[in-house]
Amino acid sequence: MSTTREHLPAVIPHWIGGALVDASDGRTFDVADPVSNTAYAQAARGSAADVDRAVTAARVAFPEWAGLSNRARAGVLYRIADAVEARHDRLAAFESYDSGLPITQARGQARRAAENFRYFADVIVALGEEAFRQGDDQFSYVVRTPVGVAGLITPWNTPFMLESWKLAPALASGCTLILKPAEWTPLSASLWPEIFEEAGVPAGVVNIVHGIGEEAGQALVDHPDVPLISFTGSSDTGRHIIRSSAEHLKTVSMELGGKSPVVVFADADLEAALDSVVFGVFSLNGERCTAGSRVLVERPLYEEFTRRLAERAADVRVGLPSDPATEVGALVHPEHYERVLNYVEIGRKEGRLVAGGSRPDHLADGNYLQPTVFADVERDARIFQEEIFGPVVAVAPFDDETEAVELANATQFGLAAYIWTSDIKRGHRIAHAVESGMVWINSHNVRDLRTPFGGVKASGVGREGGAHSIDFYTESKIVHVALAEVHTPRFGATS
Repeated sequence: MSTTREHLPAVIPHWIGGALVDASDGRTFDVADPVSNTAYAQAARGSAADVDRAVTAARVAFPEWAGLSNRARAGVLYRIADAVEARHDRLAAFESYDSGLPITQARGQARRAAENFRYFADVIVALGEEAFRQGDDQFSYVVRTPVGVAGLITPWNTPFMLESWKLAPALASGCTLILKPAEWTPLSASLWPEIFEEAGVPAGVVNIVHGIGEEAGQALVDHPDVPLISFTGSSDTGRHIIRSSAEHLKTVSMELGGKSPVVVFADADLEAALDSVVFGVFSLNGERCTAGSRVLVERPLYEEFTRRLAERAADVRVGLPSDPATEVGALVHPEHYERVLNYVEIGRKEGRLVAGGSRPDHLADGNYLQPTVFADVERDARIFQEEIFGPVVAVAPFDDETEAVELANATQFGLAAYIWTSDIKRGHRIAHAVESGMVWINSHNVRDLRTPFGGVKASGVGREGGAHSIDFYTESKIVHVALAEVHTPRFGATS
């Protein structure tokens, strides 16, 4: 399916209490595509009043939704997955058009979104409670209940899939919620209302408020009746949300920035490591939090690896997101594009440019950048330390394991790490020494949905994924029951 402007909604409204509604004050904001950078739609611009309407609807819907059995909620999630898959081509086309992702990669995101709902439906049915027995005297058991109204704030990279990553466990756990999609990429979120209605989600269980982060997002974080915030985005915004959430002692989950190292030893499978590095930093237009954007190569392999990485980067196909041959599309927004280009200019002073660094000659308009490689980058360089979030990679040599670990850990971030070596003992040593929430040995980012997802240091707070997600969206209450006569010290007794 190809998407042209006549196939797109002219207006993207909120969805509150099961109804499509305009902003309470009638305001809108422009939504542009990254190929032409011209507006194709208007989205409702949410305010505190809109968030309050959504919270009211979610609170009204909460008792019924939370009161359903896990099996009943799972049935709804299975139907949501079916409805997502039925819109696979349309969803992928919307996502590609709005975000600039290559269409082949957008299709993959659509499939993963459906799998998220099926997976968490399975989790909530299979998940048991804990019980403890203290001999014959006492029995204790855990009761798990949904937290209440959840606030979900999602990013603009792979927006639909990352929305599903939060929506599915929140719904499975019995929470009602307000979703605030990223303002740069609201198009695919416009499909959720029809998906949820088709799946039989009761009105008010899911509410969607579009808007600018500083307005709608801030109002959601500040609302006293939203006890839980799940956020994916930049570390600076995450810090601000945590500070704001402290006012009401909210539970928060923060999946934040990354500057993930790829450590390549001289004994690594060169072809496999090269494929992984190229894919890991240039797929999804380089706009991914787990991108291996710092490549650390053992010195005997350094020159060859750097040369071949530069050759591969020069041959990556940059083009229209709608073209199935495209490997890197258009960066999401002119503001972000300028930010990435600014880092490229900084990199010219801090490293040796060996590939890319400019707009491809055949693309006169749009937010395009040829995949860019800087070699000989020092650890204190900004392009080594700061998250660029684009198709730009910094390469540096190391001499031994100690230096490899030092370089891998020499940033404020700690989300993902990748290690390439044929010595599996060394692979484990490095994996244990690297300060990172997730590590892959001899692999790119292949995720098991059962595993915890999250980072350390400036890369986040908390973990989601599998049962960890259910833990986040629920409260655990321990109930202690006496099975025998309780012998209690009789303070104050006179007989």
